[in-house]
Amino acid sequence: MSKSRSIRHLAVISALTAAALSSAALAFAQDVPASQALPSPAIQAEAPYLSENDRAMTKMMNDMAVKPSGNVDRDFVEMMIPHHQGAIDMAQAYLRYGTNEQLKRIAQEIIVDQQQEIAAMRLALGDPLPPSTAAPTVPNTPPISSGQNSSSMPSGMSMTDMKMRN
Repeated sequence: MSKSRSIRHLAVISALTAAALSSAALAFAQDVPASQALPSPAIQAEAPYLSENDRAMTKMMNDMAVKPSGNVDRDFVEMMIPHHQGAIDMAQAYLRYGTNEQLKRIAQEIIVDQQQEIAAMRLALGDPLPPSTAAPTVPNTPPISSGQNSSSMPSGMSMTDMKMRN
């Protein structure tokens, strides 16, 4: 190899090495660990919602991990109930912290629909229904006993009928 060709070869390798090192240094400088980065004021304000939502999702995922019982119907329900309860918990968190009225209405519908589906799945298996309680978004509301009809829904109307009315 000629001397000038060796020098050019060495120069190219040096330039490529310098470019690679510069790129790596720039990448490391921009990659600040999350524990050291200061969140924006909007993220700080959202922290209680994010924390509550994360707890709901973690609980849902843990509760869905059901040991098979040998009964597909029961296993399905045992996995779906935590899934539906997770949706309820996330919707309740949104109602506490969200501001969009349309999304709040959707969150309320999610709560009602998912509660009804949980009840329907329990009934399909012949399981008893747990006592009804007020949603935690309604402070100081006494639980509704399962023996009395305290609903303001006209007799004979379903939730679907009520939704169509609104």
